[in-house]
Amino acid sequence: MENNKLTVESPEFSQNGHIPLQYTCDGENINPPIDIINIPEGTKTLALIMEDPDAPSGTFTHWLLWNVYPHEKITERTSIGVSGINSFGKTGYGGPCPPSGTHRYYFKVFALDRELTIVAGEDKNSLLEAIEGHILATGELVGRYSRKKVKV
Repeated sequence: MENNKLTVESPEFSQNGHIPLQYTCDGENINPPIDIINIPEGTKTLALIMEDPDAPSGTFTHWLLWNVYPHEKITERTSIGVSGINSFGKTGYGGPCPPSGTHRYYFKVFALDRELTIVAGEDKNSLLEAIEGHILATGELVGRYSRKKVKV
């Protein structure tokens, strides 16, 4: 892997900022727009893993996306690329939904030198295997979210 660093941003929240409600299970549960900058020459596709390392049962995968072409934009409700299965047992995006406290959500992006041949619905381990040895650059955006306490 080269030491190239992708810049990963969202127009909806800053690095270590609060993820807005509409992108969580308490809102519309749609994916936020993600901007990827400084994509190196030779990049064929991009892959994204969104996960919560603060989940009580260990790291929880919220979103797997691959075969996003460098010229494509990850917009709200994106339909580009190929989606994998998340820890909710569903294919596609599953927004933050922490049981308690503030959790961190890592949007990890990988610039790859090839298109991946794994099919929709594969899990994180399959994606990590597929990208091994093909990573040109990486970058990440971290967002935070905590649910409001409901008064009974």
